[in-house]
Amino acid sequence: MRNRLKSPRVFVPLGLLLLLGLYPLVPDSQYEQSVLITCLLFAIMASGWNLISGMAGYVSLGHSVYLGIGMYTGAIAATRWGWDPFYLAPLGALVAGVVALLIGLVVLRTRAHAFVIITIAVLLSFQLLSANLKQFTGGTEGLTLGAPGWPEEWGNTPYFYMFYAILLLTLALAAYLMSSRLGAGLVAIRNDEGKAASIGVNTTVYKTIANVLSALPFGAAGVIYGQYLSFVNPSGAFSILTSVYLVLAALVGGRGTLWGPVLGGFIVALANEGATVAAGGVSARVLIMGLVLVLTVMFLPAGLLPTLTGLMTRRRASRSTVKYIDQAAIARHDSHLDITSLISRGAGQRDTGTAVLEVRDVVKRFGGVRAVDGVSLTVERGSITGLIGPNGSGKTTLFNCLTGTVRPDKGTVLLDGEDVTSDKVWTRAHGGLGRTFQVTRLFRSMTVLDNLVAPLERTSARQMVAGRYSGEEVDRARDILGFMGLQDFEKQNAAALSFGQQKLVELAQVLMLRPSVVLLDEPASGINPTLIEKLTKVIRQLNEAGTTVLIVEHNIPLVLGLCDTVHVLAGGKILTSGTPDVIRNDPLVIEAYLGPDHLLEAPRG
Repeated sequence: MRNRLKSPRVFVPLGLLLLLGLYPLVPDSQYEQSVLITCLLFAIMASGWNLISGMAGYVSLGHSVYLGIGMYTGAIAATRWGWDPFYLAPLGALVAGVVALLIGLVVLRTRAHAFVIITIAVLLSFQLLSANLKQFTGGTEGLTLGAPGWPEEWGNTPYFYMFYAILLLTLALAAYLMSSRLGAGLVAIRNDEGKAASIGVNTTVYKTIANVLSALPFGAAGVIYGQYLSFVNPSGAFSILTSVYLVLAALVGGRGTLWGPVLGGFIVALANEGATVAAGGVSARVLIMGLVLVLTVMFLPAGLLPTLTGLMTRRRASRSTVKYIDQAAIARHDSHLDITSLISRGAGQRDTGTAVLEVRDVVKRFGGVRAVDGVSLTVERGSITGLIGPNGSGKTTLFNCLTGTVRPDKGTVLLDGEDVTSDKVWTRAHGGLGRTFQVTRLFRSMTVLDNLVAPLERTSARQMVAGRYSGEEVDRARDILGFMGLQDFEKQNAAALSFGQQKLVELAQVLMLRPSVVLLDEPASGINPTLIEKLTKVIRQLNEAGTTVLIVEHNIPLVLGLCDTVHVLAGGKILTSGTPDVIRNDPLVIEAYLGPDHLLEAPRG
């Protein structure tokens, strides 16, 4: 912690933030204070928006709805019941959080453009609602608040420190979230939501929590902002322009970072004030802000802060790039760790008479095409089972049905005797079903170690609030990397690894779930023979430790050399099943898949 505080990336912005808190002590600075109050408000909103849109990647253009909810919460309590709005900031945060929970349960079911449009619709709906509930909101005429109770000579200084305190609390919340496993899960969702679900991240819970947390600063600031303006009306409280400004602030500074939204909030607020003074009128301000947005997208797509950080790190490129590591050395690496302790679920269970995974008459149609047509098969505990077939035979679709990525139109999937056909992807992952993908789906913006600490064996508050780099899970992640021969890569960005190394990292990622069954989708495709040796050795060791393996692969010698049982899929149906020797000599397999000039020698040794 002390080393982090010594970093210029930490102490410079902290020092500037502390200096900002001293500004009201400057004499004759009332105008400057009013400008800084706007800057603080924009920084608060951009930082709150960043928790859902920057970290989880769900871009909301209607997030200022929670500012309006806070404004009306304080205004209604003050005018109807005479409550002092300065004590209502926590209530504003609570109300905004509850509304965000209810809204999130609906709108977070959508993605991409649909999500953006719905958030705008929610904002405009609240504007319409507040205009029509005249008995509570005053309708289009709004609500007028009385003057604050402090001495007149204090001016806006109390407002300044209230917004300042809310900004500090928002930054503390954001910093904690980014350093937690909950934050790691949100970044995983931003990178690849489907993959995040497959490694046990309950994406529904994560997104809902992030949406609620992002609304809290808006609600608290809204109560104070309504009193600061002394007037609250629908068009001011639920303004689409405010949402655009706060999104622009996060984009300019750099979304997904801690300090970027704060920097962007100050830049946009100052630019808006400058446009008002220089040009005046809403049209001129919108034009100037639009120009800022265009320039940001064209020249600073990642935002100002990430761009500056990238320029600085390029000077140290020779030390930060992936160093060459001999692939043969990875293959020769033989860990002396007790792998059984790392994958304890099902360890030592070699009873091949027990079915751990059953597929019963599974059918999956895409339009008029039956990708999977009545497939039934059994994977016995402690076995290595192969699934082969020509391209388009339905192997990956069957895997998707097994893991819950797609739901079969008919049939049943049983895991350890329990029907999981209707279970969510993350529920199956928690139940012991792990899966790799034909084309690796690592979280490319995260380091190798982050990719391994993001998986969750179960959804629990203790795991989500735990530190990202502390606890037993991080030790296990490093041990698993050591077992895979990848211990030198933990700080490297996942996108910088070779395709073969990414395949090994993805398998290591799955092992963090302690799976009882691992589904490998063409693990040897696209990697060099040296790493195939390493992969084969790892699969054998995992199986010897009690992990059941179901493997889809076009490398037939690899499959026949590894597997106990092989199923052949053709046209969405099981063509035949049997031992490698039976499959090797089956004329139907030769004709339908292998062709007459096949060579099916199992690899020696």
